[in-house]
Amino acid sequence: MEATLLTNLVAAIVFAALGIFVLFATFLIVDWLTPYDLWGEITQKQNTALAIFIGAFALGIAIIIAAAIH
Repeated sequence: MEATLLTNLVAAIVFAALGIFVLFATFLIVDWLTPYDLWGEITQKQNTALAIFIGAFALGIAIIIAAAIH
């Protein structure tokens, strides 16, 4: 019983780390593909519309990653 619990815990941690890595990598790729600095637009210029768009994009990618892992 404990081996199953430990195995499931390790698998959950590995998949969570993999999902976070893929989400972060996807953001970096989108940032690289756009003609301007996304993070600078959001933090320095306070571009609310871009922040909402990137938030929705990140949520969509997170749902896709979660479905793929599940």
